Amino acid sequence: MSRFVSACAFVFFAVATLTASLQAQSETSPTDKPLPTRPNIVLIFADDLGYGDLGCYGETRWKTPAIDSIAANGIRFTDFHSSQPVCSASRASLLTGCYANRIGIHGALYHGSKNGIHADEVLLPELLREKGYKTCAVGKWHLGHHQQFLPLQHGFDRYLGLPYSNDMWPHGKVVKPGTFVELPLFRDNSIIDADVDGEDQKKLTQQYGDFAVDFIEESQQAPFFLYFAHTFPHVPLFAGADYAGKSPAGIYGDVLEEFDGTVGRILETLRKNNLENNTLVIFTSDNGPWLTYGPHAGTAGPLRDGKGTIYEGGIRVPMVAKWPGVIPAGTTQSETAMTIDVLPTLARIVGADLPKHPIDGLDIFDLLTNKPEAKCPHEVFYHYYRNGELQALRSGPWKLILPHDAYCYDPNEVGSAGLPGKSRTIKITSPELYHLGDDLSEQTNVASTNPQVLERLMKLAERGRDELGDSLTKTTGKGLRPAGMISP
Repeated sequence: MSRFVSACAFVFFAVATLTASLQAQSETSPTDKPLPTRPNIVLIFADDLGYGDLGCYGETRWKTPAIDSIAANGIRFTDFHSSQPVCSASRASLLTGCYANRIGIHGALYHGSKNGIHADEVLLPELLREKGYKTCAVGKWHLGHHQQFLPLQHGFDRYLGLPYSNDMWPHGKVVKPGTFVELPLFRDNSIIDADVDGEDQKKLTQQYGDFAVDFIEESQQAPFFLYFAHTFPHVPLFAGADYAGKSPAGIYGDVLEEFDGTVGRILETLRKNNLENNTLVIFTSDNGPWLTYGPHAGTAGPLRDGKGTIYEGGIRVPMVAKWPGVIPAGTTQSETAMTIDVLPTLARIVGADLPKHPIDGLDIFDLLTNKPEAKCPHEVFYHYYRNGELQALRSGPWKLILPHDAYCYDPNEVGSAGLPGKSRTIKITSPELYHLGDDLSEQTNVASTNPQVLERLMKLAERGRDELGDSLTKTTGKGLRPAGMISP
């Protein structure tokens, strides 16, 4: 009888806003109390953090106790993915619930880019602000640096951070003179430091943490959304004075331990202000580690390759979340999910309407809260890269890699001292099929022995091309929307 009541409650929950009368009852639920209405939301997005870089995913060279505590007090996903293995595209997917190529965002925007997020796209903070949320973005934006593309024009009330990656500056050892202009630091719509150099970057994590904590403490009269998209551990790496030289693993460890310390400050601010029980905290990464930087990069653990490829090391990322009383503590979720699913899931939680235009993400609330028998709601995930190339897709345990040129790091030519190593090109000339349940490291191509699976996935690839396009096959998708462009 209790299961029947629970099922009915969740059917109603899926089509109505949250109310205090809805019961979160299941065998794995930590409480039978009503779900909180309009919880605070803290979404932390690391830059180039590898699947294996956290203690809760097996790392022992440095310590990440604050981030690990999110997993210990909540849930850890083992099969969570970014839509693309690169900066701007992955952020576009997270904040819109769309595959980035659907909305015209490709690769990594830079100071010379004239495009950015379109005004007609509906971003997560816009949905939340409609429900009464105060909103704040901290860190790397990377959806366009011109005024019309900046966070305050797309649903955020406050912003502190860099408009693009911290290596897009004139101070790097490998940057040719004139390649980049000065790197600016923004507060809201204004530049407060026109030339962020190495000394400034040493202070960024502290500045970001101060801004985030102040926002939380000033926003307690209304629900709030904090989007903390950290600049690091993207290269170049800089750590503050309290952390520099402290990790036995060098500068990468220093940076991650300072990052973890800032996450700890955010969690402590929630606790001391009695906000913890009504706050959903999510931590994940934009893509895998930039392995060509050697000791200045993290690890993908058992996964193949890293950033810049659609192998698992490039797109499978850590994801942990906690929400006391709603997400069972100390649980693990092995079902597949993606950053595109964050927006529709949060929309369900707060009772917001989804955008009227098509999006690609689906509600994974049952996965997030570890409901019994919860399954991935997607038949297929598509992995695009570069300028609209459909390079891979995933369906259940099966992964199909389509013909393309993969630019992988060379393990014999990794960089050092903050300089990149060399890459090697792998020319994939025929479809490759991997069963990730049996072959997580993508070492054995089983396409020849699974013709029916290959045929089914090739049909799914055609379906994706029809909707989202594919520059490799010169296919224009019928569901594509343009990026925003600055006025001529």
